[in-house]
Amino acid sequence: MTYGETKYFLKRHKYIFLVYLAKQNGFKMELIGRFKELKSMEKLLHSDKSELVAVYGRRRVGKTFFIRESLKNKIDFQFTGLFQSNLSEHMNMWAQTITKNTNNKLNIAQPKSWFEAFNQLEKLIENKRKTKRKKVIFLDEMPWMATNRSRFLTAFTAFWNNWASNRKDILVIICGSSASWMINKILKNKGGLHNRVTAKIPMFPFNLNETELFLKKKNIKLDQYGITQLYMVMGGIPFYLDQVNSGESATQNINRLCFTKEGLLNTEFNELFSSLFHNSDHHLKIVKALAQKRKGLSRDELINKTKLKSGGGFTEILDELIESGFVTMYIPFKRKKRDSLYKLTDAYSLFYLKYINTQRSGDSNNWDKIVQSSSWKSWSGLAFESLCMLHIEQIKKALKINYIETSTSTWQHTGTENMPGAQIDLLINRSDGIINLCEMKYTQNPYSITGDYAKKLKQKEASFNYYTKNKKPIYPTIITTYKLIDNKYASTIQNTIILDDLFAKID
Repeated sequence: MTYGETKYFLKRHKYIFLVYLAKQNGFKMELIGRFKELKSMEKLLHSDKSELVAVYGRRRVGKTFFIRESLKNKIDFQFTGLFQSNLSEHMNMWAQTITKNTNNKLNIAQPKSWFEAFNQLEKLIENKRKTKRKKVIFLDEMPWMATNRSRFLTAFTAFWNNWASNRKDILVIICGSSASWMINKILKNKGGLHNRVTAKIPMFPFNLNETELFLKKKNIKLDQYGITQLYMVMGGIPFYLDQVNSGESATQNINRLCFTKEGLLNTEFNELFSSLFHNSDHHLKIVKALAQKRKGLSRDELINKTKLKSGGGFTEILDELIESGFVTMYIPFKRKKRDSLYKLTDAYSLFYLKYINTQRSGDSNNWDKIVQSSSWKSWSGLAFESLCMLHIEQIKKALKINYIETSTSTWQHTGTENMPGAQIDLLINRSDGIINLCEMKYTQNPYSITGDYAKKLKQKEASFNYYTKNKKPIYPTIITTYKLIDNKYASTIQNTIILDDLFAKID
């Protein structure tokens, strides 16, 4: 096989090759999706130095499951923090865990401090049988270990800086449900752990393809439209999707999960933010303000809406919401970062604040009533826009520009006497000299371009070119559920992207 043929084979069969490598190294491929994360973990496991890896993400996204399944039989020591516990209880559990790791051959004394605890861990690892692979240490729910006056973080810093990082065969994985703590105490640490994290693995919700695979594994038979409905309500959170029942339609599942007293999503919101963020009331103010303005708010607009003080604290809260996947920041076309718009893109939060929080629970027909209401048509269109914005890679793949350098942005102008204003929710600016002006349309049937809409689309293009002084060709692009109806106005559209494209697998 020639070099060119080999290169083509590896490119064409990249997925199969990665699966082979993962299987060879003991990775369990029962995981749905997560191929990028698996590849990262595999690389870290075989690097030539010790690694400190932070795995973080929102509640219920599957962080612990991913770590345990991807490194099954390779974790040499695992300890999970105890919720609302104290130092003494942690030390007692630590001693029991160390003892079990010696196959109960030694009765390890309860340490008096985290410094002594990590010293015990060092001795345990040093006494392990020598192997070529790294010794894996998994500390789960790390924020719960850092109780008041426990000096946990100081002891862990000493453990990493003075022992683990000086070796070449240690892989320490740290994880926790408290996004605030993980981001501020670990990722943005300004003390002894500053820049010590060698790799970050953020865990995001499933995309549509992974959601479809997950539901199929559960023997749930829904078409893409039904799965899209579920996704617009709960997003791609594995734990939420695991509550979907086989034999029930999308409507039945949504009714049960969202509008009955025992439904998980009926009460989940109240616990979601308090479990993730310190002083979560401030986070909730931002989330609720963004939920009322689906097109997004600037930083100054957010400050005015929430009445929160400007400064580092506000920036920290915004960063935490972005890192956790609730909020997305967009820089308008040809503008600076300071002009950014912030949008609430978490599907469940949007749906809860709009419908679950305002409905009377216990009525099994709530969802049926909602989809018949006038507000649903408008809201579902906005929800579909958010869904599309989370699937930019799939959109680029459908346009066959996934190997072309691009930037995505929004644009809006109020207009003047000379030219009307316009709002464009998605622009894809391409290095090959083209701009895709994307319109998102959520419908139950194939979409039909009308004369009025064609005229409106041309006006958007004219306004955009006028105010931005753009000289690049504009390709009007429709992203919709089903195919475009072929009529005399259809030629207005250069590209059509449908649900099947949004469900595509991204390598």
